[in-house]
Amino acid sequence: MSIQRFHTGPRMSQMVVHKDTVYLAGQVADEPTPDVERQTAQILAQIDALLAEAGSDKSKLLSATIYLVDIASFGAMNKAWEAWVDPANPPARATVEAKLAAPEYLVEIQVTAAK
Repeated sequence: MSIQRFHTGPRMSQMVVHKDTVYLAGQVADEPTPDVERQTAQILAQIDALLAEAGSDKSKLLSATIYLVDIASFGAMNKAWEAWVDPANPPARATVEAKLAAPEYLVEIQVTAAK
């Protein structure tokens, strides 16, 4: 059984690949701004890079979970999401309101994809 771990730290890996499935840790903006749409766009670019590193891409997304500090920002997050997601292959998705790890983070996204 082959398990590959990428960008591993003392608490977690940013990505784990098992067989033909790619699991990403929750991603937050590298340079948080007070704008949910811009944070979401940053996160989606990070997801693109991680998926490419694993030999996958957004057309192979299986599921996504999006955490928002304020569910009222759902529309702003969706503007960035809809500009990014492959409309022919959208994943199963859940969006929830949640308290995140630090106050500067307004959105966190976790995805699973096929390879």
